[in-house]
Amino acid sequence: MSNNKIIIDCDPGHDDAMAIFLALGNSNIELLAVTTVVGNQTLDKVTHNARAIMEFVSANDIPIAAGCSRPLVRTIQTAPEVHGTTGLDGTHLPEPKLPIDQRHAVDLIIDTLKSHPPKTITLVPIGGLTNIALAVRKAPEIVELVKEVVLMGGGYHTGNRTAVAEFNILIDPEAAHIVFNETWPITMIGLDLTHQARPDDQIMETIAALNTPVSDFVVESLNYYTAGYRRRNGYTDHAPVHDLCAVAYVIDPSIMETIKAPIDIELQGALTTGMTVTDFRHPAKADCHTQVATKLDNPKLWDMFIASLKQLAK
Repeated sequence: MSNNKIIIDCDPGHDDAMAIFLALGNSNIELLAVTTVVGNQTLDKVTHNARAIMEFVSANDIPIAAGCSRPLVRTIQTAPEVHGTTGLDGTHLPEPKLPIDQRHAVDLIIDTLKSHPPKTITLVPIGGLTNIALAVRKAPEIVELVKEVVLMGGGYHTGNRTAVAEFNILIDPEAAHIVFNETWPITMIGLDLTHQARPDDQIMETIAALNTPVSDFVVESLNYYTAGYRRRNGYTDHAPVHDLCAVAYVIDPSIMETIKAPIDIELQGALTTGMTVTDFRHPAKADCHTQVATKLDNPKLWDMFIASLKQLAK
C-alpha cells in the first residue's frame, strides 16, 4: 500500500476523533490538514475539539483551519443528543493551546491542493459538505487536482436523521448536491456500510488493555457514544463508529466492497430531502464517477484501528 495524502474535513464528534487517530497512527496516511465545519456541534465547539484532539496526540505541525459556521441555505442543525453539548461529552481532554491557521478552511483546502502534484490528495469529508462545496465553487479547477473524494455520509437504503436521509447530508443538502454533481471520483461510505462498523466487548477490552492515554480516551469516548445509542434506539450492541470507515477505505480499499452507481441528492421532497438517491437499476456506465460502499471487513477495520492506537503510544 502506498502513502496516501489526505485532508480531513470534520466536525468532531466522537467518531471524528477515531478517524483522526486512525489517520495519524497509520504509516500509509499523510495527514496534510484538518478543517472544521458546523455539524455535530457549532463551529467554535468542533474547532476547539479538533485542536484538542490533535494536541493530545502531539500532532502539532499539521494545520487546522475553521470553516463554515452555517450551511449554504438552511438553518443550523447540530446533534447534541448524540455528541453532547461540547461535541465530545464523556471525555476529558486538556484545554488546547494549538493555534488555528488564519486561513478559512476553504482556502486551506484550495491552497493545499494547488501546492501538491495533481491527483495526489484525497479529500476525506466526514461532516457536512459545506466547506467542500464552497471550495469547488471558489476554485472549480480543484476538481482536476483531487485524487478522490471519500466521504462519510448518506446511505443508499436507510437514513438516521430521517427515514431516508443521513445527518451529514441532510444538514446541508445543497452543498451535497454541489459535491456529488462534480466529476471528481466519489466513494460514498454511507450508513449501509458504517452500521457494520461496530466494536464488540472483546474489541473494547483489547483497546482498554493498551492502557495508554489515547486508548483510555477511546474507551471513555466510545462508552459514552454507545450508552447514548442504546438509550435512544433501544439496542444492546455497540454503536457504529461511522467516520472511522472513510479513513480506513483510503488506507486499504480492499477492506470494503463497492458498487459503481449514479448518486444524486434530493432537495425538495417533503419526506425525502437530503436523501442520497442511488440508482442500481442498470450497470453503471463507464464514465460513472460515483460508487457506494456495501460490505465491510469489520475485524480488519478494528485490527487496523488498534494498530494505529499502538503506534500513537510510541
